[in-house]
Amino acid sequence: MSDGKIRMTVNGRRIAKPVEGRYRLLDFLREELHLTGTKEGCGAGECGTCSVFVDGKLVKSCLMPTAKAEGAEIETVEGLAVAGELTALQKAFHKTGASQCGYCIPGMVMAATSALRENPFADIEEIKERLGGNICRCTGYTKIFEAVELARDIMNGKRPATALDSEGAGDSYIGNNVRRLDAPSKVSGALKYAGDMTMPGMLHMQVLRSPHPHARIVSIDTSEAEAMEGVACVITHKDVPGKDGFGVFVHDQPIMARDKVRYVGEAVAAVSAETQEIARKALARIKVDYEELPAVFDPEEAMGEGAAPVHDYAENNIVKHIPVRKGDVEQGFAEADLVVENTYTTQQVEHAYLEPEAGLAHVDHDGVVTVISPSQNITHHRHMLSTIIDKPISKVRFIMSPVGGGFGGKEDMIYQGMLALSAMKSGRPVRLVFTREESIISTAKRHPARITYRMGLKKDGRITAVSFRMISDGGAYGLSTEGVMRKAAILSLGPYDIANARIDTYGVYTNNTPSGAFRTFGAMQAQFATESHLDICAEKLGLDPFEIRRRNMMKPGSLTHTQQRLERAAIGEVLDTAEAFCRWEKGAPTSRGAVRKDLGGPDTRQPCTLGARFRKPAEAEDKQEVA
Repeated sequence: MSDGKIRMTVNGRRIAKPVEGRYRLLDFLREELHLTGTKEGCGAGECGTCSVFVDGKLVKSCLMPTAKAEGAEIETVEGLAVAGELTALQKAFHKTGASQCGYCIPGMVMAATSALRENPFADIEEIKERLGGNICRCTGYTKIFEAVELARDIMNGKRPATALDSEGAGDSYIGNNVRRLDAPSKVSGALKYAGDMTMPGMLHMQVLRSPHPHARIVSIDTSEAEAMEGVACVITHKDVPGKDGFGVFVHDQPIMARDKVRYVGEAVAAVSAETQEIARKALARIKVDYEELPAVFDPEEAMGEGAAPVHDYAENNIVKHIPVRKGDVEQGFAEADLVVENTYTTQQVEHAYLEPEAGLAHVDHDGVVTVISPSQNITHHRHMLSTIIDKPISKVRFIMSPVGGGFGGKEDMIYQGMLALSAMKSGRPVRLVFTREESIISTAKRHPARITYRMGLKKDGRITAVSFRMISDGGAYGLSTEGVMRKAAILSLGPYDIANARIDTYGVYTNNTPSGAFRTFGAMQAQFATESHLDICAEKLGLDPFEIRRRNMMKPGSLTHTQQRLERAAIGEVLDTAEAFCRWEKGAPTSRGAVRKDLGGPDTRQPCTLGARFRKPAEAEDKQEVA
């Protein structure tokens, strides 16, 4: 590197290029050689999306400085296929449906290739071990392992190459193995996600974020940052020309903090510069004067008298309260032989999609503001952005890039507005790619919930009444909270026919990271409480957990607590199937943590994981209250 250039052989081609000292091998491959099949997921060597071969050894390129690759032979996922012909392994990934969102797949293919190169006869346990450094968030890995085993057998001649051929859909796609159209581009690394895209003259954005959970913004001085060489523009809330506010149900979130910040990690300003390095340095030149305010972190405390208001409009910091009533709850409890009350809690959960948030915005030759991002809600985003930037809808365009995992977390317009404003102000394309740390600190999580469940039952297990109260931490902004609370209320009682019910779900503002859409959209929290509670009630009544469910399940003609009359109900069939599948031994519970003997073979005792087998309680009084 005496002349400032690094020399290496990449996918059989010798190269010599200048390299920035800060570049990791991952950055060099992506930014200088445009080999974007090598992905960045975590940036810490944990996820394996950046896997490449260095002198024949599998390496996580996010951990390797480019300088250490001097003179090395590098092979990326783009180099596996010969003359466009996918390898047997890549074809096997296509055949088995192993690629879903596809973001992890190039790294997974590289790890699987390494496994079969090192041991062409690797058994399933060795395959699992060798792929253990790679993470996939979409699957349970089964199809990935199937693909590696299929490729192994074909390469060893145990199965014919025709095993990779498509069977076709026949007369129907249902029940047939239909291949994904985008799988070849995913297994070869050719598919471009938002963070892989570039445009001529593109600027790089970095975002200044709040260090405080709750504080008033006294002043923002961006003059030093704007004066730096290489900085094209700096934006704050003052650059919003239209009505500043977005959200899925309530438009309470500004593009960047306006007047005050409400959680640690909230965007305050954004710099667009010629390089990421310049943009990062410019952030340090922005001066923000904060006046710290009292903060609330517990949703029940936030609902209390005298709690610090997160948003002035929200009385008692309540985002949304969904009340549902059916029958006469107090009468139902009065008729019960047993009343059981308990509290259940669920935690905040990070989506951890492997593709971090990213986007690219530009203003085209007709003045159309265009935003490319892995948005799960582009039509709504387009309409909101039109109002924010004060342009007619015909001058706003959203393009949905491939989504490298979303699970509901990319439903919210967290950063697209900043990209649009920067492209408008600079007159140039602007790209933003979150680090994993930014993704975790600033984007929506699953709603943590605290559920107080009170249930009245007859001795035979029939439910007479339920009181269900769920308080959820919505965080600093509304996002999908209203919808999540509504879904939780609708599904709170599960598939059970309960004559008397009082249901209240509350989404509450706090100064925590915002909560939003996540798989099940509120149903998981509610059902965790309902099913756990039924197991406890079965224990106290000495009933089989399946039996207590059968006695209360909805049937054709049942009326739900949302006043829907069911014409059909298949819960009985589902319950029968589940019971048969797990080979459940019928009968009343006998002892806590009891084991069962599998009916399929001798001496195969193991804990049962469905329901609970508890000791039958002592003879209960005719009626008892259990807290």
